Amino acid sequence: QLVESGGGSVQPGGSLRLSCAPSGFTLDYYSIGWFRQAPGKEREFVASIVWMGGMYFYADSVKGRFTISRDNAKNTVSLQMDNLKPEDTALYSCARAAAPLTTNNDNSPDAYDVWGQGTQVTVSS
Repeated sequence: QLVESGGGSVQPGGSLRLSCAPSGFTLDYYSIGWFRQAPGKEREFVASIVWMGGMYFYADSVKGRFTISRDNAKNTVSLQMDNLKPEDTALYSCARAAAPLTTNNDNSPDAYDVWGQGTQVTVSS
């Protein structure tokens, strides 16, 4: 299982930093993705980072505002979210790729097999 933290409520233009940590296994050899789901909407891809770092993929809606990173020594993946907008309001979940050692742009939830419960992000004035 994965555990997310760092969600909360902020005003438009604010920032939050989400963290994703595993429970009982290492993230070292797996790409990690962040997804979000707003009420009444389908889950959508936000960002991913490949297993060794150095390759990142972002949804067009968050490019230039969100930054994904990983620290394999600390076994965590982070999502820095800046210039938040009301449309970023959603439940954010991290997920581990089903296959190790991949460098694909895996933006489909079907490519991930271990998920966290999510952390709520609310952006409003």
